[in-house]
Amino acid sequence: MTYTDNQTMRRVLRREIAGTIGLLTDEQDFSAMRRYRSFTFDDHTAYLQQVETLLRSRALQGSHTSVALFDPEEYAEFCTDSGLDPDIPSSRARFTAELAATGPTLLYEGQPLTDLLPALVDEAVRQATWEYAATLLARLGACASCGEDIGRAAFTRASGLLVRILGTARPGNRHLVCSVSGAPETIVAVLHADQDEDGTTHVDDAEALEFTTVLALGLATRSPGGLVMRTTSPDTPDCIYGWRLRGNGLEALTAGEVFDAYCTDVESGDLISPESGVDYCVPPDLGDLEQPPGGHHH
Repeated sequence: MTYTDNQTMRRVLRREIAGTIGLLTDEQDFSAMRRYRSFTFDDHTAYLQQVETLLRSRALQGSHTSVALFDPEEYAEFCTDSGLDPDIPSSRARFTAELAATGPTLLYEGQPLTDLLPALVDEAVRQATWEYAATLLARLGACASCGEDIGRAAFTRASGLLVRILGTARPGNRHLVCSVSGAPETIVAVLHADQDEDGTTHVDDAEALEFTTVLALGLATRSPGGLVMRTTSPDTPDCIYGWRLRGNGLEALTAGEVFDAYCTDVESGDLISPESGVDYCVPPDLGDLEQPPGGHHH
């Protein structure tokens, strides 16, 4: 590719940017866009290099650029719904502006695209998980016997459990994973809660919302599932705790059960050797939040 080609490419890309770049992250999506004559790239690797060059030059000029996932199927639907011609650059720019407003985006801060892409895909998965769990929760409606909104009650309860779990955890950085097995698929949410020297805990609001929603869904539908937390702090072994979802609450796993869960390969059932420098611990007592007294059953 000659220098002038590169310049032309950059101009083409620039024209399609309004503070957000819609990125075709994989080969398949890239190929799908090649059916449009106005999409002038023919090689995915070269395309990603061009995007990276463009992001860098914009950053040097002091422009902030967000990156969003560009999904060709969603794009085609968007054009059909809006009556736009999908084969003109301005339609792609309109769709990207829409993505910037509604979809997951990440700010480009000079990181290599190889780091940015997986983070962006994770972000998209997180948002989709949250929307899916929230929709299922909302569909549960009101309790037949007491008229209470089942989803909202479960969300309040899940929030309480999360606050109590973080409040009773060992000091340090905490990594929590909640998985709920159910129809039609298992959903998983992850939460990072990092602690400052002075004991202040920081969580990402979006992550916390998603985590609480998934936990609430598990409680409300009484699905099988579990919650695992790993705490990491300097000069002490990592500590791993676990609970299983049980009825409308959480039941602490014994250290042995946590060990078994961690040291068994999910696919094959084979034993995996335990990590060194890790303790399998019994979680602190969550008090009356383990199981509601008398169990208010919906």
